[in-house]
Amino acid sequence: MDPMAIVERQAQRTDSRILWLVLDGLGDLPRPGDGLTPLSAAATPNLDRLAQEGCCGRFDPVGPGITPGSGPGHLGLFGYDPGKYEIGRGVLSAVGIDFPLRPGDVAARFNFCTVDGEGRISDRRAGRLPTPENQRLVAVLRTIPAPPGVEVFVETESEHRGVLVLRGEGLGHRVSDTDPQRVGAQPLAPTALDRESERTAAIVAEFVAQAGRLLAAEARANMLLLRGFDTLPVIPSLAQRLRLRPVCVATYPMYRGLARLVGMAMPPAPQHLGDLPVAIKTVWAEHDFFFVHVKYTDKAGEDGDFERKRQVIEEVDALLPALLAPGFEVVVVTADHSTPWSFKAHSWHPVPALLWAPGRVFVDGVQAFSEMGCLAGGLGRQPLRFLLAEALAAAGKLAKFGA
Repeated sequence: MDPMAIVERQAQRTDSRILWLVLDGLGDLPRPGDGLTPLSAAATPNLDRLAQEGCCGRFDPVGPGITPGSGPGHLGLFGYDPGKYEIGRGVLSAVGIDFPLRPGDVAARFNFCTVDGEGRISDRRAGRLPTPENQRLVAVLRTIPAPPGVEVFVETESEHRGVLVLRGEGLGHRVSDTDPQRVGAQPLAPTALDRESERTAAIVAEFVAQAGRLLAAEARANMLLLRGFDTLPVIPSLAQRLRLRPVCVATYPMYRGLARLVGMAMPPAPQHLGDLPVAIKTVWAEHDFFFVHVKYTDKAGEDGDFERKRQVIEEVDALLPALLAPGFEVVVVTADHSTPWSFKAHSWHPVPALLWAPGRVFVDGVQAFSEMGCLAGGLGRQPLRFLLAEALAAAGKLAKFGA
């Protein structure tokens, strides 16, 4: 039997509260020369104290050697089997911006990107286009006429990201990405992966062609890359599975979207790191599981910026006393995946994690929260979905199993 099935059966509601602090893309690799990662190079007295008083380990978001997207990584974080529940990036982005997605709608995430005179991608993110510029360009794309019997919605997500939604009869969602996820290549043609999706692929191909003509004169955002085609899934909530009262404290729409799909409450998004403590206090009374998401570690990793990633970690560490002030019984600090700065992309490496619950966990002697420290931690190396089980047990939220 899957251990998480037992966890679901034994879950019980208590008054104890869990802080689930996720530093997106936190994991990294040692830098040549000094062997430091952004995490080990950062001054983190508060994280180190939690590690010293708690238990550490490393966790595989999906499985050894598998590079996860943000969706599978977060499903693992919330205790779901990423191989069982696959959710396309388009759906996560759509529900994250509160788009009223209906069953049967086909959603895809798109990036504005830059292509050169030969149509090769020179920047997959169009210089991280500012959101107001995105909104201007989305208004242009909305002038593309919809084919008969189909509604086409084009929405801004944030920065260079947007959402395309198709609504109509007979639209399959199994369409291949047009994003090759590397510079120097040309955008790929959308391809139907089953017969039911052939019409969808044709509509997408025509939309992209017209978008390219409309954007051709733009200096940076002169093409689109689409990925993560999907339709609205059915997924059991954290309240149904684990009797939690969860809340999402996150800024970026995609992560809010995934949190919404697993039944988290969705208060207004905090706009800055410094707003997180107040956001937690505002919803303290109604909830017992607080998903707090920090995107900026991942952005720095994707930009190949070692120093910026280190600085973000230090900024989060400085906020920890205020984050912890309401009085959590259990604190978890981890990531959804690794984003090594030298890769400028997600990787398959396990993520570092610490579990703090005074008197409830084995203190393993780790002195600093780092990839190397977690390598020697008492939690060992496990699938990421089991980290939630460890936290629930430490919070007294799992009843005894068996006689």
